[in-house]
Amino acid sequence: MRLESDALSPETIRRFGSEVGAQLAQPQAEQLASFAALLVKWNRTYNLTALNEPTDILTHHLLDALAIVPELMRIEPGARRVLDVGAGGGLPGIPVAVALPAVHVTLLDRVQKKTAFLRQAQLELGLPNVDVVHSRVEEYNAAPFDVITSRAFAALPDMVRMTSHLIAPNAYWAAMKGAYPASEISALPSTVELVHAVKLRVPLLGAERHLLVLRLR
Repeated sequence: MRLESDALSPETIRRFGSEVGAQLAQPQAEQLASFAALLVKWNRTYNLTALNEPTDILTHHLLDALAIVPELMRIEPGARRVLDVGAGGGLPGIPVAVALPAVHVTLLDRVQKKTAFLRQAQLELGLPNVDVVHSRVEEYNAAPFDVITSRAFAALPDMVRMTSHLIAPNAYWAAMKGAYPASEISALPSTVELVHAVKLRVPLLGAERHLLVLRLR
């Protein structure tokens, strides 16, 4: 199924967002539509994503990110601080911040042009619950986070190793993956356990998506 030219309209984003469990108010849907437009605009110069078609941005970026929102609240309903490692073009961090305004989201990336885009997005969307940090994750120090998430950042053992100094006691890693990464899971250190693996269902996206939830033993 292909959508028409209104693929990135607030109404379409809101309708399909509800299908993945992210209940968006109209202003939130408008913020995400503005974010998508900004992503398209900056992508012409900064190569933030290989996707340019509105339908692909809706499915592979916005809905893909929104699909983890109900899962984040399920695994850690009291979460107040979330770290998006290797935030890139702001995914999943910005959609999470828009959908969950009570949660403070830190977007971390080592590439300066990407953090420049993220700061502009934070400013234009008016997101007081977002911080942008330009740093290598191994060199970044901050108060521990309730949830550390990532998408296409690193293999699970590497993600855990690089961010272990930033995770709060009894907190969770929530890693977005495509196909179920059995080999990565088997390579996790004995100090880390897989809490559960959620198979995400993203409307109009004909590809596997999983959220791997990990924590320290």
